[in-house]
Amino acid sequence: MLERELFTLLESTADAAFSVDELGLIRSWNRAAEKLFGYPSAKVLDHPCAALFQGRGPLGNTVCSEDCTVLECTQAKREVSNYDLEVKANSGQRLWVNVSILVFFDDRTKRRLVVHLARDITRRRKKEELAQMVLGAAQQLAVLSEDHGPSPPVSPLTEQERRVLSLLAEGRGPADVARTLQITARTLRNHINNAGRKLGTRSRLETVIHASRQKLI
Repeated sequence: MLERELFTLLESTADAAFSVDELGLIRSWNRAAEKLFGYPSAKVLDHPCAALFQGRGPLGNTVCSEDCTVLECTQAKREVSNYDLEVKANSGQRLWVNVSILVFFDDRTKRRLVVHLARDITRRRKKEELAQMVLGAAQQLAVLSEDHGPSPPVSPLTEQERRVLSLLAEGRGPADVARTLQITARTLRNHINNAGRKLGTRSRLETVIHASRQKLI
């Protein structure tokens, strides 16, 4: 009864939601999951989650396998933070999702279900990858142009401004930088604007390039 109530509740969420038992078999699959991943519930229920998704992490490492680390963590009652995962859709294409985990335990049946809530972040990941490529090319250009003579002196950057620009130079997105430094988006913009004013630049990318060229980061 409790599990049926859980499955009914998951049907009402906008996130793609599915639950997996302790053996890694899919036990529920909502309509949003059908829409996002392209698999009808009849095709996935009672099938292994790992074989279905063939999930990979941001570094290209295999995440979804028979020895699922998510299931291991939930069985050990360790907290699982939300994570990004590249998965295989029914179309054969791969897409990026951000996954949150909830653990449901039925006292009556003594069965533990691990609920996965997934949302599509493919566009965000593509933007981040493009930004990283642009910054990488910009840094190479900065190295090649170092023989153009010394730059005029600039006001020193604060330690936090250097941290912000260093993370941006790694290809991190503004939201990721703000989370890493535990600051608000507004504070992040202020640091970037202040650094740009000191360096005499007019855009975030130009500020990062200029700071890298002058070995300020």
